[in-house]
Amino acid sequence: MGAAPRAPNACRLLGRRAHGFYARDAGVALRTNMGLLRSLICQESTTFKNVWTTHSASPIAYERGRIYLDNYQCCISSIAQEPRILYQKPKCSKSEKIEDALLLECPLGEMLPNPLDYKSSLIVLTAQNWLLRLSADSGEILEKIYLAGSGCKFRYLSWDTPQEVMVIKSAQNKLPAASRQAGIQQSVLFHLAVFQVIPLSFIGMLEISKKIFGNTVTDVDVSNGILIIMYSMGLVRLYSFQAITEQFMEQPFDLGCEFNWNGQVGVVGKYPFGLPFNIKITDTPPLLFEASSLDNAFQIGGYPWHYIITPNKKKHKGVFYICSLKDNALAKNGIQDMKCCSLEPDWIYFHPDMSGRIIHVGPNLIKVLKLKEVESNTDQTEISEDFIIVANREENCVNSSVTVTASGRVVKKRYNLLDDDPEQETFKIVDYEDELDLLSTVAVTQIGADGRAHLDLHCNEQGILLKSIPLLESWDVTYSHEVYFDRDIVLHIEQKPNRRFSCYVYQMVCDTAKEDECSRHEKPERQC
Repeated sequence: MGAAPRAPNACRLLGRRAHGFYARDAGVALRTNMGLLRSLICQESTTFKNVWTTHSASPIAYERGRIYLDNYQCCISSIAQEPRILYQKPKCSKSEKIEDALLLECPLGEMLPNPLDYKSSLIVLTAQNWLLRLSADSGEILEKIYLAGSGCKFRYLSWDTPQEVMVIKSAQNKLPAASRQAGIQQSVLFHLAVFQVIPLSFIGMLEISKKIFGNTVTDVDVSNGILIIMYSMGLVRLYSFQAITEQFMEQPFDLGCEFNWNGQVGVVGKYPFGLPFNIKITDTPPLLFEASSLDNAFQIGGYPWHYIITPNKKKHKGVFYICSLKDNALAKNGIQDMKCCSLEPDWIYFHPDMSGRIIHVGPNLIKVLKLKEVESNTDQTEISEDFIIVANREENCVNSSVTVTASGRVVKKRYNLLDDDPEQETFKIVDYEDELDLLSTVAVTQIGADGRAHLDLHCNEQGILLKSIPLLESWDVTYSHEVYFDRDIVLHIEQKPNRRFSCYVYQMVCDTAKEDECSRHEKPERQC
């Protein structure tokens, strides 16, 4: 008789799970499923069908398979075979208008106090400074927090750390004209409230004032633990938000607890008291970094850390400098200039796939750049092309300054077309689908009133074109457009003049019969 099978070592299994090696782990199953979905999408026989279209007089928003209409009062699931209403709430009053919203998803590997916390929820900010957490499936109010009185006008929600720390920002405080004429000075420019999410917990509220940060502050943000202050002359200054909290927090507060603060007695997060300003910056915090850039355009990313700016002169518009954050040294080949002659400027940003690469998008060219060490000097980095994607243009036909008519007459053009002329295929949107590891691009050609667009899916590693999806509706380049590629869904939101909005939903359709026919002919597949 053979030896009995040995029981698996629990410690070893836990160790392998922590490193992502456990075969039955949910993450392994998800990655496998996403790999299969990517293969299905990229099959030649797979198409995307327009299954639903709607029009609205108010903005349309999309978040993770949910379409929001009527100022978030109506939620529609785009995942079903045909989009269906998840919930429809009564029309809200003007004071209940939702100013901004964030989708909150359940964190992995954490024990939460409330079973409802394990489901997705929508955090919304109302015009009357209420912060609400709604069930993403039913619209039911799960939590309700009052932020502040009428002295603050909170308008914007953003992530400091995605799905972990949330920032609520006010509109810029401006005195009425009569007060300014009377010589009254406005010291406080912005208010910020910061929360930990799931469960919602209050970190602190603070003021950004002229007295501390100067008279020319135009905007403020908190991102990745950094307080970012922007100035009218293009200057950007960075401060550690954690250091500010540690140095200037007067007292921590918990939501729902009674407090006695500056002579006021109330409950934290309840009407009419709201939240206390428990972070009071009384002196200029230590400066981490500053840079001057045109239009305050400043980005940090890459490995090792680099930043991207445009020199603060209008003649440098469209020129990007990539510099080391460590010593401000310009990278080798670090000046990127497409020399575009176009109405819309080119744009550049760090690749969201965390690879440290950089995406530079022009009217007819997408460059994916990478940082690497200079062989002769390991302290210096070099910018090199990883791959490029080129628009499909008939260069000889479009750009020729001399054409010959059918009758043989030679016609000379007195002008050159712009690089983003609508009659030439032009890139309008570039995005990254992280679950499928695909780079998506939207290219548009408009001749007369009829514009045609297609969504192309490229291998994120090599740039190879894997799939092209035509959008059936006409595309007017003068309108505002958003396109989302989310797993097996393509969604196009269009804003027309006079606040008219349209939403077009496409879903993946697999023609298995056609695919079987293709496989019998052993047609090779494009691989990446």
